[in-house]
Amino acid sequence: MIPLKDAVHLCVDMQRIFSKGGVWETPWMERVLPVVTGIAARYSERTIFTRFITPQSWEQRPGQWQRYYQRWKAATREHLQPDQLELVPELARFVPPAHVVDKRAYSAFYLSGLDVFLQEKGVRCVIVTGAETDVCVLSTVLAAVDRGFRVVIVEDALCSSSDTGHEALMTMYRTRMQEQIELINSSELAAVWSDH
Repeated sequence: MIPLKDAVHLCVDMQRIFSKGGVWETPWMERVLPVVTGIAARYSERTIFTRFITPQSWEQRPGQWQRYYQRWKAATREHLQPDQLELVPELARFVPPAHVVDKRAYSAFYLSGLDVFLQEKGVRCVIVTGAETDVCVLSTVLAAVDRGFRVVIVEDALCSSSDTGHEALMTMYRTRMQEQIELINSSELAAVWSDH
């Protein structure tokens, strides 16, 4: 792999709501959390955490989001404990120097200010970890590709509540998008990324 330069670690939605006992519990999170924590510890100044912020009530989102949040009323802020939208404690300790970007949709780029922030910092590469492989990570990865970023996915630092969805996405990245999306294992990351 060509060395990674002008890069950030973009960690998607590693929040309490997705952890054990959360409304959107993602069982794999416990397994990948030590890997993500290791990356965030090594590159804390180059880490950006996203947080998926749910609406106060289901009526506050447009179109099909209303249907979604009618199903997931327990995830709206009127029903959710406020700490559930916070990063898991293992990662929250890196802020600062790590940054936090709040988002209200699946993509970390949608109306969040992330795009401008990355441009101001001269970022050309995003190294992606987080939850869930086949929802918010997918949307964020495709948005990064659309914006021309070099996208590197840390395979062993992703989690999903669906084995099938995770494997389908990993297959797609390997077979359909290899010119725009690169896959790497966390153990290989330090060898190719040294600008921290």
